[in-house]
Amino acid sequence: MRATLLVIYTPALEACRAFYGSLGLEFRLEQHGTGPRHYAAVLGDGTVFEIYPSSARRTTGALRLGLAVEPGLVLDGTALTPGRHLFHDPDGRTVEVHVPPS
Repeated sequence: MRATLLVIYTPALEACRAFYGSLGLEFRLEQHGTGPRHYAAVLGDGTVFEIYPSSARRTTGALRLGLAVEPGLVLDGTALTPGRHLFHDPDGRTVEVHVPPS
């Protein structure tokens, strides 16, 4: 088994898109029918990562994500060293960023 879809809901759609985009995700704006406009990116293994605007019915509570990135990723002007780094997205979710050795 492997994950094929990961969706987070946020009141800070653009801020989350910018945060996850800074980790190397390339998002495209989508809208299915009359549904909400949202962002989608496809990870290296084909998993779809989507960011939707939250609503009264759809929210993402506490969640911890782990993402592996390419060596040499520069975040906020600093190249991340190999290892595990903890960040928080604009909604406060913990994001573990794993950087492999070069």
